[in-house]
Amino acid sequence: MKNLFLLTLWIFSFGSAFSQSNFTVSGKVIDSASRDPLAFASVFCQNTTQGTATNKEGSFSLSLKEGGYDLVITYTGYKSQLIRISPEMKTTELEIVMTKEEKSIEEVVIRSSNEVKDGWKKYGKFFIENFIGSTPFSSQCVLTNPEVLKFYYFRKSEKLKVMADSPLVISNNALGYDLRYNLDSFLFMYKTDLCSYRGLGFYEEKTGTADSVKIWKKNRQKAYLGSRLHFMHSYYDSSLTEAGFIIATLDKEDDKKFNKITEPYDTTWYAPADSVSEIDIYFPSRISITYTKRTPENEYLKKYKLPMNVGVQVSYIDLLDVITIKQNGYYYDQKDWINFGYWSWKNIADQVPNDYTPD
Repeated sequence: MKNLFLLTLWIFSFGSAFSQSNFTVSGKVIDSASRDPLAFASVFCQNTTQGTATNKEGSFSLSLKEGGYDLVITYTGYKSQLIRISPEMKTTELEIVMTKEEKSIEEVVIRSSNEVKDGWKKYGKFFIENFIGSTPFSSQCVLTNPEVLKFYYFRKSEKLKVMADSPLVISNNALGYDLRYNLDSFLFMYKTDLCSYRGLGFYEEKTGTADSVKIWKKNRQKAYLGSRLHFMHSYYDSSLTEAGFIIATLDKEDDKKFNKITEPYDTTWYAPADSVSEIDIYFPSRISITYTKRTPENEYLKKYKLPMNVGVQVSYIDLLDVITIKQNGYYYDQKDWINFGYWSWKNIADQVPNDYTPD
């Protein structure tokens, strides 16, 4: 685990959290065995609208705003690559070596023996509600290719696993995006009612009428305010209080009580990291994050059997290690951040891309 520390001298200011300066990342995608270039490989930044494809020589170039990104490279029949990039990289000229994907006989046997033949009919609605969501925006989302899904049920562990043969294509008519999502796996544990999914997403802007664009803009702002991305921007920009966020830590002696942190920028929790373009945060116990400027939807309150007069949105977070936040709201390692509560209810239907810029 990193050690949090305090810089005694600030050379630069964090005041320009949404700087518009850009940096360029480029490179070449090749086969690991033949070293031949791979033409038309997909290259995109995870959960953003920024992407391209390699040319006939296997080369690509992307111009990106300041901040951090997970650069994803995919090619049919090959293992996907994920590379963390930022302007501080020693080189932004990359050579990406792709390896062919091979499935073991054991893996094939395990999957075939547990596959549910009528999986979509039996579990499709359940999957949609827990992956796309059950929010008001989710009713305006359509999974256009459900036939690529494979459902597996493991009786001994009471676990449902969902995988996909090719990227899921989701049309979000509430926010005005088409999302291509490379689903690695979706898991639901019936014994604990815990749900998790992993994958790589790329957003494309929809085209529409002036009225549609106006509605999308309004809905995107609504989805952003109080979101995890909004929280990351606010923590980096030292504007948590103004934005409406309150952080509290779980009481050591009472597991139902949370104590408000009056100074979230104290070095106990927070510090500039190795570069002035990022910050580190860490909380050794579970925290609650309250967003005070919006009330939770009735659908959320009903699902979790909460009083209908709850006036704030509350999420609970376990941090497994230090989280580093870049100025565009990107953070790592993302596997070390675990959501419960309100944010865990907000799934694909209510997520704006990481390069979304609020008004």
